[in-house]
Amino acid sequence: MSEDLQARAAHSMAMQQRAQEDMARMGIDVAFISQLVETFYMRVREHEALGPVFDNKLAGRWPEHMEKMKSFWSSVAFKSGAYGGKPVQAHVGVSGMSADLFPQWLTLFSQTLDEIAPTSEAHCWFMQTAERIARSLTLSLFYNPALDDPARKS
Repeated sequence: MSEDLQARAAHSMAMQQRAQEDMARMGIDVAFISQLVETFYMRVREHEALGPVFDNKLAGRWPEHMEKMKSFWSSVAFKSGAYGGKPVQAHVGVSGMSADLFPQWLTLFSQTLDEIAPTSEAHCWFMQTAERIARSLTLSLFYNPALDDPARKS
């Protein structure tokens, strides 16, 4: 293995170790992530605005989605690289998807964390992460930079 590859591997392992330590300090483990995903998506399915959008996309495929979301959140929290999906592409063209659903998704996510997060630090970390994800998806799916062109405003 080249020196550069060894350095990258060592850096990656150090990042994973630091993430695992940070998560452990906040009370986050794989069991919590599973509980978070299961609890949150149960509520999504019951939500009057979010439920139909998710059901239209995931009908008959909820178990696979749940495993994918557990993998996603574990990968984000523990920096494991376990998730290899493409979130933006997965949300493109979803029937009924709109930018105004993301604040509702975040509210429901926060309410779930209010009830089950093991610490306030864990709640904060997951909310900040979810807010970044929602902002990124909203911009990727719904933002048109041409509409902000100063030349169009005159």
